[in-house]
Amino acid sequence: SQMLARSGVSIDRGTLADWVGVAGFHLRPVVDRLAEHLKSSGHLFMDETSAPVLDPGRGRTKTGYLWALARDERGWGGNDPPGVVFFYAPGRSGKNAERFLHGFEGTLQLDGYQGYNRLTRPSRTGGTPIRVAHCWTHARRKLKEVFDRDGSEIAADGLRRIAELYAVEAEIRGCGPEQRLEARQVRTAPLVAAFGDWLQEQRLRVSAKSVRRESRPLDAFLFLLTGEKLTYIHRHWDGLQTFLHDGRVEIDSNSVENLIRPIALNRKNALFAGHDEGGKAWGRIASLIETAKINDIEPFAYLKATLEAIAGGHPKSRIDDLLPWNFQPSS
Repeated sequence: SQMLARSGVSIDRGTLADWVGVAGFHLRPVVDRLAEHLKSSGHLFMDETSAPVLDPGRGRTKTGYLWALARDERGWGGNDPPGVVFFYAPGRSGKNAERFLHGFEGTLQLDGYQGYNRLTRPSRTGGTPIRVAHCWTHARRKLKEVFDRDGSEIAADGLRRIAELYAVEAEIRGCGPEQRLEARQVRTAPLVAAFGDWLQEQRLRVSAKSVRRESRPLDAFLFLLTGEKLTYIHRHWDGLQTFLHDGRVEIDSNSVENLIRPIALNRKNALFAGHDEGGKAWGRIASLIETAKINDIEPFAYLKATLEAIAGGHPKSRIDDLLPWNFQPSS
């Protein structure tokens, strides 16, 4: 509104917000189809980030969440184009992830948030239990936190071992799933097995030292902190090994984390959504912009052409033509 005013055009901020809401409403069928396309895949990423929403009755903002569901097969040369959908929900309950993933059958790559645990249970609604692949970057961060705090030799050793896993991944990135799987079975699996043995040894070692009576309070605290980080890795150990058995699965969930970063930036620019419906519009428009970007499509040109097509009565039977990766800029 201020930018337009400097050009002599006076449009109220509320009017601009209404326009965004209307655009989000008309773009909903495209985003819904994008979500269907992603959920037909065998391997996806998921993560969530906060989305402040105005709460007029309380005179402040509340914390909503944008749940990102992403596909990125570029690491193994898959045929399906990359994409992401941001679903808005007023909370972080795992029920929201279960609802958004209705109909998805496959492997889901994610962090260690416990709200996702319900997806692996036989009682899961919307499909059979999901196979989970956990993130080695998150495991590494736990050890890095300890190392940065006190230069822990245990943490340093763990970081060195994880670096060996990533060295293999760097060499096979872009190879086909069969080649990646073979390399992981031959080269990475022994490293992971050794890490598992090391993990159990260090957990016992830290546990014994943290309860010694002669330990100084600071030393005891540091051992407890180290033990907590090692327990995190132990708790997700099965999911951390999933990538060893499927060449399509990545070693971490960095792909979806990179897609969420623009949402964090926008939080600083927009401050908050006006209400829950505004949060949904935020998610829909962000879905199309970020999917356009990772397919090397100019977002403004795509949105302009798509909204013009919808206004012109584009038939529902050809909605796939409106997906970002199918956009063909006109001359």
